[in-house]
Amino acid sequence: MYRIHQIKLKIGNDRKMIPDLIRKKLNRRDLVLKDITIARESIDARDKKNIRRVYTVDFNADADLDLEKAPDLEYRYAEGGMPEKRPVIVGLGPCGMFCALIMAQMGMAPIVIERGRPIADRMKDVERVRQGGAPDPESNVQFGEGGAGTFSDGKLTTGIKDVRIRKVLEEFVRFGADKEILYKQRPHIGTDMLRPVVTAIREEAERLGAEVRFGCRLDDITTVTGGCSSDEPGVKRIRSVILSDGSEIFTDDLVLAMGHSARDTFAMLERRGLEMSRKPFSIGVRIEHPQSVIDRAQYGDAGLARVLGPAEYKLSYHIPDGRGVYTFCMCPGGEVILASSAEGEVVTNGMSYHARDGRFANSGLLVDVRPEDFDRYAYDGERAPSCIGGPGSVLSGADFQKRFETAAFRIAGGYSIPTATWGEFEGSAVEACLPDFCSGSIKKALPVLGRKLSGFDDPRARMYAVETRSSSPVRFTRDERFMSNIKGIYPAGEGAGHAGGIMSSAVDGIKIAESVALRYK
Repeated sequence: MYRIHQIKLKIGNDRKMIPDLIRKKLNRRDLVLKDITIARESIDARDKKNIRRVYTVDFNADADLDLEKAPDLEYRYAEGGMPEKRPVIVGLGPCGMFCALIMAQMGMAPIVIERGRPIADRMKDVERVRQGGAPDPESNVQFGEGGAGTFSDGKLTTGIKDVRIRKVLEEFVRFGADKEILYKQRPHIGTDMLRPVVTAIREEAERLGAEVRFGCRLDDITTVTGGCSSDEPGVKRIRSVILSDGSEIFTDDLVLAMGHSARDTFAMLERRGLEMSRKPFSIGVRIEHPQSVIDRAQYGDAGLARVLGPAEYKLSYHIPDGRGVYTFCMCPGGEVILASSAEGEVVTNGMSYHARDGRFANSGLLVDVRPEDFDRYAYDGERAPSCIGGPGSVLSGADFQKRFETAAFRIAGGYSIPTATWGEFEGSAVEACLPDFCSGSIKKALPVLGRKLSGFDDPRARMYAVETRSSSPVRFTRDERFMSNIKGIYPAGEGAGHAGGIMSSAVDGIKIAESVALRYK
């Protein structure tokens, strides 16, 4: 099968024209084409008067051609063995979910521990918070079946290049996602479609032998030194996990896919000797515009959104001798939601449905946070009892997050989101929720970003505070087999600091499943 790039269609033209365009590009009018498959579709809107859809196409032909061969995208399972004890996976977000699915497909029958609830119950918990109630610390936008990505735009874009990406997309399609995610340049599922897909994947893993325990939190681990022929003698390894219901599961393989908000789990693992380091992340606000403003800026004509779909953007600016400011997790036609996972904290996030047909677009507008900022900004005076780590701790980044989340709660007077327009930002409740380096950087960056995207710095653009959960505040150490310093423990996904977003987290989960299999080869 061959692959050809840069097949362009005018807006409104039918895809049925693609075979003739391929023949024209190759100057082979008589060429017989078969098995035509769209590998990639993107939009080139650089020339607003000549917007095109651009395709990469795979096909077979009745002649030998001087073209690149289409890549082999078939996923092949690791040729490993079976552990004697069932692997345990902590967390049923994208990483844990795909780790469980692949392990189940391999016949390992993993046990999955999820502190939150199934989708149907979790939706009720999230809706209660949206109505002004306090979050359930075990079931909320961050915790529960599907992880934090379930209440987002369901973006499937990623900066990584990995053969496993296709496997993830194909499994999403097999369980209900639109086939277009297999070839769209910026694929997304949408929170409404993602929910039944997540449930279907979990049910398939269970059908294949996985066991999922909801409402069950990892509270502790036990370890032993030596005693396992597959590891070096004298090395500490996992022995068992202790759960919140008091039960104990003995295992030789523990996958930590707990997500970026499991601060209590981070603290327990740090006490038990897992090596981790402080990791940079970001802080900022959600910024919201009418979707028509974004459509007009990107397409030239807002009406083209009816044909091309609502427009997206991705902006960044590095302030000279200062910090990076960038947009994150842009949600076309979406809404800003309260994403708190603990009492007395306010956190924002963005969410879109599959149709992306809301009136507004939003994205995170974030500023770099560096490890040297943690101690400077995380604490007022001495260590407070609510601190997770304390000054100098590897967990001081989580304390930094917590300080500004609790400030937003206090300023809002409860579980509501502080908001102001960009024109009102100076001295507003939103600015009061941010460290001074963040608000100062936003003030410098907005006019520049407005020159990059017309209307972005409109004084009527609305800001919501505070966004702190762009990524994990820690990174767990792991070796070439993806194991921590305690053998048999696999820190994984976004919470472990080794992924960011649905796709890279899912791919990381697959890698861990493969590594466990290869351990017993």
